[in-house]
Formats: sequence, C-alpha cells, structure tokens
Amino acid sequence: MRKVLVPTDFSDNAFNALKYACQVFKYEKSDFLIVHSYGDEVYRQAAEMETVNMEELKETVLQKAEKSLKKVLKSLKDFSPNPNHKVKSLAVFGDLVDEVNDLVNQENIDIVVMGTRGATNDRKLTFGSNTLHLLKYVHCPVLAIPEGYVYHPPKEILFPTNYMVPNKRRELKLLCDMTGSFRSTMHLLYIDPVTNLSWRQQDNKEFLKNCLRKPKLTFGTTLEKDKTLAITKHIEHHAINMLVLVNSRHSYMEDMLYQSTIDKLGLHVKIPFMVLQNVSR
Repeated sequence: MRKVLVPTDFSDNAFNALKYACQVFKYEKSDFLIVHSYGDEVYRQAAEMETVNMEELKETVLQKAEKSLKKVLKSLKDFSPNPNHKVKSLAVFGDLVDEVNDLVNQENIDIVVMGTRGATNDRKLTFGSNTLHLLKYVHCPVLAIPEGYVYHPPKEILFPTNYMVPNKRRELKLLCDMTGSFRSTMHLLYIDPVTNLSWRQQDNKEFLKNCLRKPKLTFGTTLEKDKTLAITKHIEHHAINMLVLVNSRHSYMEDMLYQSTIDKLGLHVKIPFMVLQNVSR
C-alpha cells in the first residue's frame, strides 16, 4: 500500500499537485493524506487584532480549514474516483515541516507531494519557502510539482548522480515501482571532468542497477563542470519529464537550491522535481 501525504493551502497550485499525485500513482493501491497546517494563519490574524482570545481564534480557523478540506475531498473525488485510492484529510496546528515530519513517522509515509509555490509566495522565485524547507528537511522523498504543470506520464526521468553516496533501498524501491508502472526510461547522468570511477563509485553504481530493475536504464557522462547547466541541457535535449535528485551534503540538489545559482542560470524547474532524502527509516 503506497502512502502519500499532500500538504495543501487550498491554492490552485496545491490542488494541481494533488491531481498529479493521483495520476502518477493511479496503478497502485494508495492511501492519500491531505494535510493543512493552520498555525501561520492563526498567528497572522492574531498579529492584526488589538485584543485576541487565542483559543477562540484557533477554533474559528480550524473550522474554516475543515470546511475547505471537505471541498478539496469532493473536488478530488470528482476528478479521480479511483477505487484503488483511499483519501482522508487532516487540519493541524503547528509548523508545517514539524507536523509533516511527525506524520511521516506516525503514518509511515512513503512520499510527500506538493506544489512548488503556495498562494502567497513570491512569483519570481522557483521554490516557495514551505516547499524549500520540506525539500531540505522532511525525512522522506518529496515530489514538487511546478505551478500550472499539465500532467505528462513520467516516461523520461533524469537522475544525476556522482555515485559517491550509497542510496537507501526503500527510496529506490519507491522510484523503481513508480517508474515501472509507466515503463519509463531513467537517465543516470554522471557529471564530472574525471570520468574514471573509483571502486566505491562502481559499487554504488551497481547497487543502483540492482535496485532499479523495472525502468530502462541509460548511463551518460558529461564533462560539463557546471552541474546545474549540465542538468538543464539534459532536460532540454532528452525531453525529460521528471528530475530526481538526492538531498545530501555537497550534492547536485544543494547546488541547485541556492537561489543565486537558479537566478544566474535562469533555471526554473518546469517539470516535477523529486528529492530523495537518503535517510534511514
């Protein structure tokens, strides 16, 4: 049973991410948990009021959130009445990252799916603050869906890797099952001016081969020194419709998530962006 958590702020972008999740896991029996964290809304409203009863305010915001969640559930049922999917919703008071991490552990969540921006984020930025924090700190894979993205099956997937970090089997199984459903091709791209692999790199490469048996694998190498530029070129030249990166120190993901790098190269990710956290669970 696939377990998917989808945070929502009730924006169109959040619902688009939810629709993508239903489509990309349409062949798997899945439990979907739609979560709204309303702590920020309570504190924002409290700051604008001269006098405030916090308990009453929290109850008012909670009731509004639960009403909005019911609307989301109805809209999702109309969009995707999939008998393989069970859907429930939850409103929580607290910090989004902390609440999501708690639910990831309590519910044994496989993946978090969310939009790249929420209703109030700066439109000039590739990633909103909530998305960026979840990409970096949540303890399970996160799949970010760009604003307005029109669903395409993930047939061509780019997975840049330096083969230095041993990946976690559970995360690779998730990726393997998801891509296997669509008979996808996964492009493993090694970006380094030094093309000879060490023994450790060769072992890690072999581990990836063994764990990713369902998709078709292709192995590429580029001498391009700029990792972000190399990834961008590969996305354009191979009609990639999903990017997979590993969140580890000095990784390609870390290089890309610095806003100055994104702005400098004009890299605005326009395809689904999946981050493997590489943590033991």
